[in-house]
Amino acid sequence: MASKAVIPFLVTMMLVTGVCNTILNKYQDMQCVRNCDSPNPKDHRLFEQPVIQTIQMFIGEMGCWLVVLMSHLYKRHLAPRLFQDQSPLLAGGYRPVNVVDGDDEDQTIDGPSDNNDPSKDLRLPDGRIPLRGLRTFLLAAPACCDIAGTTLMNVGLLFVAASIYQMTRGALVLFVGLFSVLFLRRKLYLYQWLALCVVVLGVALVGLAGALFGDNKGHDITQETVAAAVRSATIEVGTTAQTPEAVRAVVGVLLIAAAQIFTASQFVLEEWILENYAMEPLQVVGWEGIFGFCVTVIGSIILYLGVGRTEAGRYGYFDAREGWHQVFTHKAVAVSSVLIMISIGGFNFFGLSVTRTVSATSRSTIDTCRTLFIWLVSLGLGWETFKWLQVAGFALLVYGTFLFNDIVRPPLKACLPREGRGRVLLPEEPIEHN
Repeated sequence: MASKAVIPFLVTMMLVTGVCNTILNKYQDMQCVRNCDSPNPKDHRLFEQPVIQTIQMFIGEMGCWLVVLMSHLYKRHLAPRLFQDQSPLLAGGYRPVNVVDGDDEDQTIDGPSDNNDPSKDLRLPDGRIPLRGLRTFLLAAPACCDIAGTTLMNVGLLFVAASIYQMTRGALVLFVGLFSVLFLRRKLYLYQWLALCVVVLGVALVGLAGALFGDNKGHDITQETVAAAVRSATIEVGTTAQTPEAVRAVVGVLLIAAAQIFTASQFVLEEWILENYAMEPLQVVGWEGIFGFCVTVIGSIILYLGVGRTEAGRYGYFDAREGWHQVFTHKAVAVSSVLIMISIGGFNFFGLSVTRTVSATSRSTIDTCRTLFIWLVSLGLGWETFKWLQVAGFALLVYGTFLFNDIVRPPLKACLPREGRGRVLLPEEPIEHN
């Protein structure tokens, strides 16, 4: 368990890596990959490969194993040489017999009966069980939720601006709070439920702003893309279908909002696993990357054979062959892919560390704060224009987030729990007596 002094650093890095990841994904979506020499911008075809972007995410998560390997090599080979002169017992790299390799989470309760009886779980001093062996497959469950949620969000990001994408993700806190109550037996007070409702209202305003004043630049839904995603679409073969801006924005918002159900399930599953089993966050991210990568690659191959290589599915979401060709032949797409892998690996590590040190619900509400930075960057890059309705939605999102996390007081004292009506909510401040 990290100390309280480390929590601000974890939160800051989670926000920084999260902002970079969203901006980089949107930048990648805006890269032209076909018909780029045409003088008519409507003939340009941009990078639209949400499944490949999901695979990129899991490759980034698997990159955490490089950090784990370097840490292991440092502890095993470099550290003994650096500190061998500090104690005669450590001279030559030798260590006491009772020292256990690894971190504190690898140290189990001593006891000959536990060590000799494989039927009994070796528990840590905090009561958790080391996550090893077949138990590691528990991490496949949140990885599968991550696959569904990330792919839906990548599709939604094609249709909306980066800031609207991030604001719509604010609905995540509602599902995480609800699932925490249902499955983790958490208790939410009345003011916290009100805060979640405020967040949902903010998300609705953001979606309305995108529908009424949509100015998303770049992504026209082509006949090939729609046919691959929605087989029932009726579009004339060989023509380009221009979906109305408002409909496109609504579809994107709905896809992103629906994805939050899967992401909330991932957060709650991760919190339950980390409460009952012990494993370093870097290793958790690495294992989820392995499971997610394997499932996504197998799924993409099946979808390519069934849909992507057909005439209707060519150049669509499931045309994996064309998608990887675009990644390796376009420098901007390739470079952004590498940066996305690095940012998503860091974001998942710091986010999982926040889940372990605070809670899944706090992680989801903190994640809402990066909306402001994404919005400012998008405005600075000229990707979108200023909208007052979007600002109002953002204000509600922030207020609901702060209210849920006890940063601001509820407007009515009756909303507070009985034991909290005579004091401020922030634990760092002294109690006020009325």
